[in-house]
Amino acid sequence: MAKNRRTSKEMGRYVAAEQRGRYTAKRPQDSSKSPRWFGALILELLGFGLLVIILNYLNVLPGAVSPWYLVLGLAAMFAAFFLATRYK
Repeated sequence: MAKNRRTSKEMGRYVAAEQRGRYTAKRPQDSSKSPRWFGALILELLGFGLLVIILNYLNVLPGAVSPWYLVLGLAAMFAAFFLATRYK
């Protein structure tokens, strides 16, 4: 009948995954690490954003209290969270 049919010895739970064709090779562990400065950049952006927002509401920054300082602080914090999702 069908010549491509497998026997029970060619498939089943006791056959190695490589032999069944269901094996995906693992990536090397050290191939995808983030650089050392990446974590420091995340912390610096978070700190900068928080500092800008606090200094804006304390009216210490040049000019009056401005919504643009709030936008700058939130953008820095958003960038830090975005980079944190890429950290390995």
